[in-house]
Amino acid sequence: MNKTAIFTDGASKGNPGPGGWGAVVLHDGKVLEIGEREESTTNNRMELTGVIEGLLAVKDMGASESIVYTDSQYVINGITKWVFGWQQNGWVTKAKAEVLNRDLWQRLVDVTETITVDWQSVQGHVGVPGNERADVIASDYGLDKGVELFSGTLSEYDVDLSDLGEKKELSAAKKKAKERSKAKAFSYISMVAGVVQIHQTWGETEARVKGKKGVKYKKSLSKSDEEEIVSEWKSL
Repeated sequence: MNKTAIFTDGASKGNPGPGGWGAVVLHDGKVLEIGEREESTTNNRMELTGVIEGLLAVKDMGASESIVYTDSQYVINGITKWVFGWQQNGWVTKAKAEVLNRDLWQRLVDVTETITVDWQSVQGHVGVPGNERADVIASDYGLDKGVELFSGTLSEYDVDLSDLGEKKELSAAKKKAKERSKAKAFSYISMVAGVVQIHQTWGETEARVKGKKGVKYKKSLSKSDEEEIVSEWKSL
């Protein structure tokens, strides 16, 4: 694999709570692992930080463009879709709330103005070695474990960065979607006219969204899942 690429991940143990981010950076036959810990943070902040620091690192290695592999739809949707509206609206959402993590979004905008990025979404935990390694780095930092980071040539690196797991990823995505559709709901989330509400039953949700345009609704499977959905929608 001779392309320039970054594999990133972020994790928070508590969301909010202690967390870490990790990135595996590849450029010109050289591999660099980076990561750090924060005492109080969120999953989304760590995902954003991993991408930002990965891009800064690959720039320092001399790259002018890079592929970024991440399992964070929050990051990809934010930087490729939502951020343009946020900037035009003075960094407030359609619901007139301040954009969460504005400081990091502004840093990401700044760095992407100096390097061309090909954003690639990968499913988490489906055996893509580069992202699995980034996940280990992020998680170990979040758990305050000692992390030994690699810096050297690609030929010396024991992680196969050429394995992008396309077939495994597609199969896992289909399986995950099927399992989610059958799983018992923890709660239901709806958004009408930019206002997000949480419901305990589908009936409450349906009553709120039925017959209205431009609505969003989704089932959550856990408290953390609920928090991530609400956080993402409030950023729109």
